[in-house]
Amino acid sequence: MAKKSKIAANERRKAIVARHAERRAELKEAVRTGTPEERAQAVRALARQPRDASATRIRNRDSVDGRPRGHLTKFGLSRIRFREMAHRGELPGVTKASW
Repeated sequence: MAKKSKIAANERRKAIVARHAERRAELKEAVRTGTPEERAQAVRALARQPRDASATRIRNRDSVDGRPRGHLTKFGLSRIRFREMAHRGELPGVTKASW
């Protein structure tokens, strides 16, 4: 189980990313396609935004207990939680392989 503070910090980052997403997309487009002067201005504006406004600051975590490592995106679970739930039959469509 992850620390409650780490889970809370990640949720706070998600909210900040959502709040700044539209403006960041506009600035990124200006950096990509603008004139040299517009590019420089857009880069400065991006640098003024909070660090947590970048989507790369969000950590994928297990939706049940918040474990940050071994995350399976398709299920939103860590490898450990996935295995436990699959063995108990709690994941529809997931069966143990046998050949």
